[in-house]
Amino acid sequence: MNLIDRYIGRSVLITALYGVFVLSFVLVLGNIFKELLDLLINRDVPVRYVLLFMLYVLPFSLTFTVPWGFLTAVLLIFGRMSADNEMIALRACGVSLLRVCLPVLVVGAGLCAFTFWINARIAPLAEMAMRDSIATMARTNPAALFVPDEVVSQFQGKKIFVRGKQGDELTDVTLIEEDNGGMPVRIIYARGGIIESDEENGELVLTLHDARFEQRDDSKVFDYGAIRHGVSVQEAAINIPLEDLVADHLRGRPLRSYTLRELWGYLPEVKGTSEQIAVMTEMSKRVSMSLACLAFALIAMPLGITAQRKETSVGFGISLGLAFGYFFFVVLAEMLREDAHAYPYLLLWIPNVLFIGIGTWLLLRLDHR
Repeated sequence: MNLIDRYIGRSVLITALYGVFVLSFVLVLGNIFKELLDLLINRDVPVRYVLLFMLYVLPFSLTFTVPWGFLTAVLLIFGRMSADNEMIALRACGVSLLRVCLPVLVVGAGLCAFTFWINARIAPLAEMAMRDSIATMARTNPAALFVPDEVVSQFQGKKIFVRGKQGDELTDVTLIEEDNGGMPVRIIYARGGIIESDEENGELVLTLHDARFEQRDDSKVFDYGAIRHGVSVQEAAINIPLEDLVADHLRGRPLRSYTLRELWGYLPEVKGTSEQIAVMTEMSKRVSMSLACLAFALIAMPLGITAQRKETSVGFGISLGLAFGYFFFVVLAEMLREDAHAYPYLLLWIPNVLFIGIGTWLLLRLDHR
């Protein structure tokens, strides 16, 4: 039996690794790289930052591609073994179907532990590292934040629009300074400008050329007659503290950037039912998706045996349908993550319960056939 266990376990594991590689680098990171081309072409971001972004995104892709790759591997291996009558030969030698499935379950348990480690710690740390790298890039290469015909809103209380950019030089700059309520208090129009980083003083310096100001009265924001027009200067320097970027970076921290331990400690501090439901949903997603490999293994083994096909297209087709059904509930729970009446933290467990229950029933039925 040790020989059979090694044969099945090795076949499933190698095929799963190949499937994870293809799904991660072709389907996931390939599409992400298309978006990152904007950073290379329009924002003049160094290649090393783009490669870092791809590396930071990889742990999040693994939470989906590891279960999916393992599902495809089990379907292909068991479908081939059934088509080659290897299952009949094992049964003729007195080996039960459940015993044949044991090495697959062991591999699945190991992958469950791996995905739990990714979901609970590595993926959140990668998210924070990616956000930190974006803030670092903004401090060392501030011109990368500016793209022609797009509004830059990363700076607290300021919105900046540029018509064109050549290196660090900007053309047709519009800068809107807002109060705490989001109302514009000063608007600056400039024919050109240069953005530079003053790390010694912790500031970004936006030097505007041929600028015109429109200043509103702070006590009469809605009184358009009190706007002062026509204030023109040949050159004006706008200092933007780097803390604005850091503050925005911390304020916008999403739940996916918290480790599971941090979420557990954060839950008692959350105020409001919708926020509590969102935190509970995020925690439930981390744990439930970590069990996806076992759920997929139990449903894939009997389906692979009954399919009895060597063709990879059949296995890929079944895996696509099962993966779509599983991840549909994940997406649905994400959409309803703040709706207390929908119980999104329980929706996440429906595919696990269904796949484990149906898969166990099918295996027992095949074993007694």
